[in-house]
Amino acid sequence: MDGGDEGSSLSASRTTVDLTGDKATVVDLTGKVHQLPCCIKYDGPASVSHYFKPKITGVEVDGLRVEEAYFRGRNLHGTTITLPQDCSGFILGKKTPDEETKTTISECWETNATFKSVTVWNHDEMPSKEDAFVRAFHWFAVANTLHQTVTAEDLESTCID
Repeated sequence: MDGGDEGSSLSASRTTVDLTGDKATVVDLTGKVHQLPCCIKYDGPASVSHYFKPKITGVEVDGLRVEEAYFRGRNLHGTTITLPQDCSGFILGKKTPDEETKTTISECWETNATFKSVTVWNHDEMPSKEDAFVRAFHWFAVANTLHQTVTAEDLESTCID
């Protein structure tokens, strides 16, 4: 590693992400986004809703409403988490570049769908507030608190004399 030209083509490329999306073509997938506890090595079309049918169990654990579903014969338990008020979920797809932008932008992504909730599934255990995915959402509140403007009154009230 002498700092030569290795990877210079990557540093010269530019990636853009368009989150505005065309309102007519952007699909709202709220209630249809799932985080499964497995890796699926397939990215083509599939009749998911025909086979994957979550059901509400009526059980609550740690204040989370539990749902149940089966995936390839395995019993899954999950809970739906609503994204915080000021957050949105986006599903992106690669955009075909225009002729005029083809030379300047190597990768361009656009919004294909949005969502306001995600259902997180566990295998062999009930969902809880201690799940890593659920705990990650606590950081939104921490980040908001850390980035709030501090006033003189706030400083005076926390000063130790």
